[in-house]
Amino acid sequence: MSLFGFEFGKAPGRSVNAPFSGAQSAASTKPEGAFAQLAALEEALQGRASARNWLSYRLLLRFALLNVAGFALVGAAHGQGWLETIVLSDSSGITLVIAGVFLGGLALAGFRAYRISVELNQVRAYNPLIPSRVRQYLESINARSDGSRSILAEVLKLRLSDRLGTVRHIANTLVLLGLIGTVLGLIQALSGIRGDAAGNADAVGPMVSTLIQGMSISLYTTLVGSILNLWLMANFRLLTSGMVSLATAIIDLGERDARR
Repeated sequence: MSLFGFEFGKAPGRSVNAPFSGAQSAASTKPEGAFAQLAALEEALQGRASARNWLSYRLLLRFALLNVAGFALVGAAHGQGWLETIVLSDSSGITLVIAGVFLGGLALAGFRAYRISVELNQVRAYNPLIPSRVRQYLESINARSDGSRSILAEVLKLRLSDRLGTVRHIANTLVLLGLIGTVLGLIQALSGIRGDAAGNADAVGPMVSTLIQGMSISLYTTLVGSILNLWLMANFRLLTSGMVSLATAIIDLGERDARR
């Protein structure tokens, strides 16, 4: 129905359905904007997760940097010819034994550093569906009193520290092997000295040669054992700091879970 050119129910020059079409277009853009925001949030979370994963392996990275520096010094000593001098002067082979024991201890320290890093990741991204040390601890303190949780926390610390005991024992063994080499070198040095041959000029030369060779064994084995002990103990200190961080993280997570 129209009156004077106007139609009832319609605005001049404008469709009645125009407001509805505008609302539909606005409603259609809202989900698209929400999906875009969710996608941006997911990318940000993935970036933070990847950065967190790199940070969680910083113990392993510190272990690698420490030992790369150590082997660089060994390479410099090899370039100066010092390693060949030590090996050739040690007829007993004690220095090679010390080096082999050190490499075994270093490999064990590397494995411990990897395991500590993995367990730190499991604490920071705790998943109760995955079997782990932190899940065992949380199950053990479930519905326990404060005193019982304190005892279990101390037990956890002892168990974690016991895992590093082998590395410390191997480091101490390096010093003992160096002392054994010292004793063997002194025995060899003194065994060539004969009092009845002191006046014989032909016998003095071999005695001096034996004395020098024995003293070389004594000094070089002590030096190698002491240096490699310091190197392995530096790795042990690094592992100890990581183990303290792991124990603290597990206990803190357990206390937060117990207070819920």
